[in-house]
Amino acid sequence: MAKVFRPSNRESSILSRIESSKEHARRLAINMVREDPARFASPIAMKLVEEHLVETNNKNALEEQLVQCLETLSHADEFDVDYQIAPFRNLVQQPNVVSLYLTAFVIEKLINHKSVVDIFGSDADIYLCIHKQVAQILP
Repeated sequence: MAKVFRPSNRESSILSRIESSKEHARRLAINMVREDPARFASPIAMKLVEEHLVETNNKNALEEQLVQCLETLSHADEFDVDYQIAPFRNLVQQPNVVSLYLTAFVIEKLINHKSVVDIFGSDADIYLCIHKQVAQILP
């Protein structure tokens, strides 16, 4: 017969604090994106092109697509965000929700845009490029 695991009160409170801090960081990041999505989109678009991860005919169209993606993120339900990032959740140990959402957008949807010629690099390369820019803006 299997033993029933009952966590102690202290373990429960520690786990609860960890989960609530993760949720707080997620809400804070999405709220910062909601304030000014263009502030995030411009350096990300520039870096993706500079590092030859995205080949495009029009950098401004790429930036506009990223702004639209970030606006969608800021108004999306939690379920929609989780659904979008689900295939990429195991890319890194502690992913940032904004970086992961943008990575999923670039890999799955941006490739079909008319101004994008091709997307190069692995999923992890794209995530790291995006995350470097997001980390500079987020606290």
